[in-house]
Amino acid sequence: MSKTLVLAFHPDIARSRANAGLLSAIHGIDGVEIVDVQRIYPGGDIDTDVEVNRLLAADRLVLQYPMQWYATPAILQAWLDAVLTHMFYISYESEGRRLQGLPVMISVTAGNTPEAYRKNGRNMFTMLELLAPLRAMAHRCGLAWSSPFIVYRANGLSPRELKHEGSRYAQQLKNWIVSSEPQSV
Repeated sequence: MSKTLVLAFHPDIARSRANAGLLSAIHGIDGVEIVDVQRIYPGGDIDTDVEVNRLLAADRLVLQYPMQWYATPAILQAWLDAVLTHMFYISYESEGRRLQGLPVMISVTAGNTPEAYRKNGRNMFTMLELLAPLRAMAHRCGLAWSSPFIVYRANGLSPRELKHEGSRYAQQLKNWIVSSEPQSV
C-alpha cells in the first residue's frame, strides 16, 4: 500500500477549529499518516534525519497549514529550511534525487473570504499567487505540484460548513491518491 504523508504545521492545533477539523476528517483514510510537526518540535528545532527518513518513506506529501500574514507559519519554514536544504544542497545524490516526481499538495486555510483573494480584492493577490513560493520550491525540488486544497473563512465557518469542508478535503485527498498511484503495465 502506498503512503500519503500529511504534515500539519499549525502553531497551536489544540486551539484550531478549521485545521483540526480538516485533520479529523482525513484521519483513518487508508495509507494516510498525519504528523503534527509543531507538537513534535515545539521549539522549532527540526530533527533533520528523522524528517528526511519520514519524507523518503512517503509516496505523496501534503503540507497543511493556516495562511498567516500571506505566508507559512514559522514551523513550516523551519522544516523546509532544515529538511529540503539538507536533501537538495547537502545530500542530493543520496536523498534529494530520490524525491524526483513526488506528488505534493498544499492544504491551506485562510481567514478571509474568497473575494478578498482577487486582484482588486482586499488582499490584492489570489491565493494561487500567494502560494507561488511553495510552488517554486516544488519546482526547484522536482516535486509534482498538485492543485491545492483551500478553505476560506476558516475562523468563521459554522459547524455544518466545517463538516462540509472536511468532507470536501477527504474526497479531494482520496481522489488525489487514486490519480497519483503508479499505473501498472
